[in-house]
Amino acid sequence: MATSMVCLVALCLVSPLLLAGAVRGNPGYGGLFPQFYDHSCPQANQIVHSIVAQAVARETRMAASLLRLHFHDCFVKGCDASVLLDNSTTIVSEKGSNPNNNSIRGFEVVDEIKVALETACPGIVSCADILALAARDSTILVGGPYWDVPLGRRDSLGASIQGSNNDIPAPNNTLPTIITKFKRLGLNIVDVVALSGGHTIGLSRCTSFRQRLYNQSGNGLADSTLDVSYAAQLRQGCPRSGGDNLFPLDVVTSTKFDNFYFKNILAGRGLLSSDEVLLTKSAETAALVKAYADDVHLFFQHFAQSMVNMGNIMPLTGSQGEIRKNCRRLNNFH
Repeated sequence: MATSMVCLVALCLVSPLLLAGAVRGNPGYGGLFPQFYDHSCPQANQIVHSIVAQAVARETRMAASLLRLHFHDCFVKGCDASVLLDNSTTIVSEKGSNPNNNSIRGFEVVDEIKVALETACPGIVSCADILALAARDSTILVGGPYWDVPLGRRDSLGASIQGSNNDIPAPNNTLPTIITKFKRLGLNIVDVVALSGGHTIGLSRCTSFRQRLYNQSGNGLADSTLDVSYAAQLRQGCPRSGGDNLFPLDVVTSTKFDNFYFKNILAGRGLLSSDEVLLTKSAETAALVKAYADDVHLFFQHFAQSMVNMGNIMPLTGSQGEIRKNCRRLNNFH
């Protein structure tokens, strides 16, 4: 009974927000629609899926890496493939920002997809759309939900390392800061919790959570919301200084897209501070954590819709931007 009450509370909180999300996610939003390449490059979806499948078969972690690439792209000036640009005489690459440096990965897979698409349909499919499709295909390949990806984004003519440093939610941000970073882009509380569920796959570096193990509040003590035995286990591989090892974001099923991320949070086994605060700092986000832990289908439904919502952030369309021939540089590269 208690569980169903939690679910009812969560759904009461969610319903109006979901309706807003559904409106924002409609085909045609911002000029994007899933059939965009049906005539100009009918094999686009299949080409992307095939290469992503090969990459994930080689290394399961790549699914999380490609999902994160899309996220880190969309949160900086919209979903415009700015994250893929390398340094040049005119570009300061977002790859060198604090959230991305020595962390973001998957660029070679994007390159491989782009080469295949340029061979099949030269100058048609954007790098921004490659990221959106690769994120969806990665999710499916490790057991997550399917969604139709609205397409038609074009590629940026610049990058913003300042935006990358300031606008991407960070592991040590407070919950109000995280919510603000989402709301500035037109995303809501449901999007915050559902998209955080992307941490059901992938790995995190020790630097992203070390303070939780040793000095969360400046008093030399571990984070009190962290399960004691889990904290002890983490300290073995994450010393007070040095040793930047990788740890699974979902300690139970790190390579499977499921709802154990939320079950872990309820047990004090969320890895990042930004994971655990979803339970401890807001009744509204906590109700969603509990609802998703209880109902994987609800989580999958919300995650799919939130990915569409995120993919709709400020796309370049029509004659804006360009369709890059090489995702790492502008067409007039010099």
